[in-house]
Amino acid sequence: MRVTKMLKVISVILFALACKVSLAEDASELPSPFVAQYDAFRHDRNIGTAELSLKPISAELYELKYSSKVSRFFLSDKRYETTVFSFIDGKITPITYDFKRKGTGPNKSLNAKFDAKSQTIILSEHENLTWEGEFDNQLFRIDISRQLALNRTQFEYKFLNYRGQKRDYKIEVVKKEILTLPYGNIEAVKVRVNRDSSKRQTYAWFAPSLDYVLVRLQQFKDDEEQGDIRLNTYQKF
Repeated sequence: MRVTKMLKVISVILFALACKVSLAEDASELPSPFVAQYDAFRHDRNIGTAELSLKPISAELYELKYSSKVSRFFLSDKRYETTVFSFIDGKITPITYDFKRKGTGPNKSLNAKFDAKSQTIILSEHENLTWEGEFDNQLFRIDISRQLALNRTQFEYKFLNYRGQKRDYKIEVVKKEILTLPYGNIEAVKVRVNRDSSKRQTYAWFAPSLDYVLVRLQQFKDDEEQGDIRLNTYQKF
């Protein structure tokens, strides 16, 4: 059971942040379209991989995709997220969000549609929710990049998580430091994720030289490392 919980934490560690920010009129552009691949570790032992990509669909529509594959002994966990969103006049607006989980234990899925006309989040497996500007579970990955590019050091996110629940986090810049990753040595901005639960601590690093793309994410529970995801490759489209 403990190994199963560890796999779950590793595979969802990239979901640990999420989003709503009141953006200023001078908000920066989106990061350039890219694909980034990560190695997942626990206590420096490689246990899986993850991939994050951003690509344009049209002049104002974009697709953000995430996938992860984690295994430990005979247990496995595979997760997939796909977000379609618009970017107009410096504003990110979610349109659809799909989540799927397969592997050891029960499979799970969630489909969400953000309906601007009715101000409703239409959910596949849950009751619909009033949409009060929340992002979906993964748009933080590109919005934090934008906030850091504007030298902002504190901001708050409201979001819908992959379980269909509303949550919020506060993001705080800690410092800049040089990381040694599978990708190589790189300077990154370290941020802390402040949440209601005092048992979990999450830290994330974003690299200015790579359009502030996420390059590392590390999570602890009761001061014990639960997972550590590190950038392996990065390529602009």
